[in-house]
Amino acid sequence: MISKSTKESLSASLRILILALISILACSSRLFSVLRFESIIHEFDPWFNYRTTIQLVENGFYDFANWFDELSWYPLGRVVGGTVYPGIMVTAGLFHWIVNNLNFPVHIREVCVFLAPVFSAFTAIATYLLTKELKNSSAGLFAAAFIGIAPGYISRSVAGSYDNEGIAIFLLVFTFYLWIKALKVGSAFYGTLTALFYFYMVSAWGGYVFIINLIPLHAFCLILMGRFSTRLYISYSTFYVTGTLASMTIPFVGFQPLRTSEHMAAFGVFGLLQILAFCEMLRSHLSANEFKSLFQVFIVTVAVGGLAGIVGLTYAGLIAPFTGRFYSLWDTGYAKIHIPIIASVSEHQPTAWPSFFFDLQLLVAVFPAGLYFCFKELKDEHVFVLVYGLFASYFAGVMVRLMLTLTPIVCVAAAIAFTTLFDTYFADNSAIAVNEDEIPKEDAKETEPKTPAKKGKKEEKKAVKEKEEPYGLKISSLRLVLVVPFFVVLAMFAWHCTYVTSSAYSSPSVVLASTNRDGSMHIIDDFREAYFWLRQNTDEKAKIASWWDYGYQITGMSNRTTLVDNNTWNNTHIATVGKIMSCSEEVSYEVMQKLDVDYLLVIFGGLIGYSGDDINKFLWMIRIGEGVYPNDISERKFFNERGEYAVGATATKTMKDSLMYKMTYYRFAELFGGRGARDNVRGQEIPSTPIKLSTIEEAYTTENMIVRIYQVKKPDNIGRPLSVASSFGKKRKRKANRSQ
Repeated sequence: MISKSTKESLSASLRILILALISILACSSRLFSVLRFESIIHEFDPWFNYRTTIQLVENGFYDFANWFDELSWYPLGRVVGGTVYPGIMVTAGLFHWIVNNLNFPVHIREVCVFLAPVFSAFTAIATYLLTKELKNSSAGLFAAAFIGIAPGYISRSVAGSYDNEGIAIFLLVFTFYLWIKALKVGSAFYGTLTALFYFYMVSAWGGYVFIINLIPLHAFCLILMGRFSTRLYISYSTFYVTGTLASMTIPFVGFQPLRTSEHMAAFGVFGLLQILAFCEMLRSHLSANEFKSLFQVFIVTVAVGGLAGIVGLTYAGLIAPFTGRFYSLWDTGYAKIHIPIIASVSEHQPTAWPSFFFDLQLLVAVFPAGLYFCFKELKDEHVFVLVYGLFASYFAGVMVRLMLTLTPIVCVAAAIAFTTLFDTYFADNSAIAVNEDEIPKEDAKETEPKTPAKKGKKEEKKAVKEKEEPYGLKISSLRLVLVVPFFVVLAMFAWHCTYVTSSAYSSPSVVLASTNRDGSMHIIDDFREAYFWLRQNTDEKAKIASWWDYGYQITGMSNRTTLVDNNTWNNTHIATVGKIMSCSEEVSYEVMQKLDVDYLLVIFGGLIGYSGDDINKFLWMIRIGEGVYPNDISERKFFNERGEYAVGATATKTMKDSLMYKMTYYRFAELFGGRGARDNVRGQEIPSTPIKLSTIEEAYTTENMIVRIYQVKKPDNIGRPLSVASSFGKKRKRKANRSQ
């Protein structure tokens, strides 16, 4: 017979082993991109993070914090130290320092590539700890397994995805775990730990606003439910004061926690808790009638004074209103109408319903059941799950990117649901096995006359027995009938997660891949080909004009100056680039001369069917440009008489005259022998009429025609328009040919 202590130690060892295996699984499932392609930085923003990390590692934190980047936003430049969340750079630099001091010579690029998978293992552990506080260790293991392979989280944490979210989701979950721990214990120590990890979160990702609004909302709900306690007061007050002061040390944040609307809810709940604590103190020193009259006057005074103060400070400009991104969360059409630069980002679009099933699959169906079981118990920590689940579901519905914040709570709730079901249907019933030899004795005892005292004792024993008796299934075959479907469904979930991870979320946008007829993989490396050409064949001080999507990649891989990039901090400058792309050559040339542009770069996928090209983004360039230059650009002129956005024979004259159209389809028809050239993305026939360029000339086109680079011509020596100068030269050539 195994003792109880031995069972507990074996159980603890087994939990540690399972959690370690889950962490390894979470990390290894994110390595498909490295195995299939190579160790490379993905997407767009990670290239800037990688470049700034190199600056940090090579020159130290002081130079990094004071770094002025002359290669970005020409001619304005960018003060990098005060405009970034430095958490991910500092984390990668610290990892690099540790491994190199352990005599493992690892390049900083490898640290950046594998940082997100490593932190996904930490996220699995943090999710286990959070769910264990909410339910038990079994639920924690389920939640850790779910978060380890859920596509909703994997999408931003694969190897090479060196972005803020790679470490931020771990910090999000762990901060919430510490908050629940602080609330349950009522400890200033755990409240301080919550604040410190919140500070780490602030340094890493702008999504910290979700934390500083969700925790106050949880506290406010507890107050409304009449659950104000010393535990709540101590934990929240410690967290808010310490966390706010710490967050203000981040240069990019500064005094925002005291002066922006996004942080006012946290401040309001902090003030409310102080009022309630003061009222509780008064209650202990005054009679009931005195307290009631004083309380009414006090509450009215504080409410009116607080509301008037907030309104007055807002009108005075001391409290800033919500930013455009936050307005777009409440009004999904706001950004498209007022701030098209925000709406032009694909990850800011509302989430399509299939995306929930694609990223969460089985968990979507089980998620409501987990919320129901939390509502059934409704302890303080379960209120947090309900509030988190409700608001995260809404925000994930209005913005694709916020699926990241929904995934952890879905995994937690689903784990609670599965654990509750398993505990209910597969509980150990050995404790209620009845010895048949004892039945006659019990029957004999029941036939004896019973005094009232004996009856009372028997009923009490019966009640205790019913309370302690498990209510699982007693028939093993019936258990098997129920357990098999559960495991089949979970196996299908694991298969779906693996398939989505390998096929959809492990392909770097820098390198594309297609399948040959024989099934082999064909690598399309046009982006790096073009950026390498710029690095090797252009002057070090050359200025490259492109749409803002490619700014970070051009600067990171080509080491050349760009006009705009993915920071999108200056809408007017981006609109100016939109004007260059949308207007005719003559108008665009004047703007390019003012900005000292040497080369233009456009992306075209019409030949091989790459849909993420600039023609598909062209409408956003037009809209953003029209917002600043309405006299030069009109979106309506780019639609034909039938209201179609056409690039073929029915395209408008304004469309065909635009610099973007000319750069995209220049010499495209020659690939088809002069016959009708077909754009495989738009599915339209492109006219075979040759496109003439007067202010720019083709410099380089990649193998698959995805990236096209044009050089801007210098002004004519005698001041003629370049269109006239180029036509004059062609006339002289024709005359010379005739004379021969």
